Amino acid sequence: MPNSSSVSEFLLLAFADARELQLLHFGLFLGIYLAALLGNGLILTAIACDHRLHTPMYFFLLNLALLDLGSISTTLPKAMANSLWDTRAISYQGCAAQVLFSVFLVGAEYSFLTVMAYDRYVAICKPLHYGSLLSSRACAKMAAAAWASGFLTAVLHTANTFSVPLCQGNAVDQFFCEIPQILKLSCSDAYLREVGALVCSISLVLGCFVFIVLSYVQIFRAVLTMPSEKGRHKAFSTCLPHLAVVSIFVSTITFASLKHPSNSLPPLDLVVSFLYSVVPPAVNPLIYSMRNQELKDVINKQLTCFLKHQ
Repeated sequence: MPNSSSVSEFLLLAFADARELQLLHFGLFLGIYLAALLGNGLILTAIACDHRLHTPMYFFLLNLALLDLGSISTTLPKAMANSLWDTRAISYQGCAAQVLFSVFLVGAEYSFLTVMAYDRYVAICKPLHYGSLLSSRACAKMAAAAWASGFLTAVLHTANTFSVPLCQGNAVDQFFCEIPQILKLSCSDAYLREVGALVCSISLVLGCFVFIVLSYVQIFRAVLTMPSEKGRHKAFSTCLPHLAVVSIFVSTITFASLKHPSNSLPPLDLVVSFLYSVVPPAVNPLIYSMRNQELKDVINKQLTCFLKHQ
């Protein structure tokens, strides 16, 4: 049986065997990918070019859009290429890179969602201290910490995953390289080697989740005591997009994590992984732009100017 030193490539799971279905999947993935590029690209351009959006909330949203672009670009282009060219192969280095960037971007995004919860808490519960608590220096430090936490987590998991010997072939039951599917190919119970990394990650995830929940408990308590209905509506409107994104992100990741790879079906694995790796980056821009009139106005203005110059 081959070991990790002799594995030069992995075989990813195809969405379909029929050529017509493969081309249909390619068209579907291409449409989703272009929609994600357009949505996140518009948000990035709007925030970067309009000085009215140079605030902490939009600074964190800009980082979130960058992470969404990176996340969907890590997995979907390779899946599209495989569907288009009727192949399943991905190199060993390419697989390791997919794992590294996937974990890095997902971990950093979760950290940024936690930071954004703190931003909403300060804006609603401590508005007089907003400028001091979320100064440019403080925002830069929080952003750096979020990126660094995702990178360190990714390095830890990638090193653990690809240091185990592989002797169960090279066929990965997933449309991209995913840690549980790689570990299924190991010679021994590789999950024991992941215990330390998992404990670290779970502690970080639970800590962030508790922080988000506590932040919103304080936010809802403050909003419900506001005397003005208009003020309550405005406060809720700034929180709802973030809550929606957090709910989608946490629910899909949790469902994927609770699903044990040894007793799950490949079709179910494909659907679940598609939900947590492709859907959030594509729908996040829509969620944020629908409930944010200021952002919508800037995007509409930029689109109008662009169309006029065509």
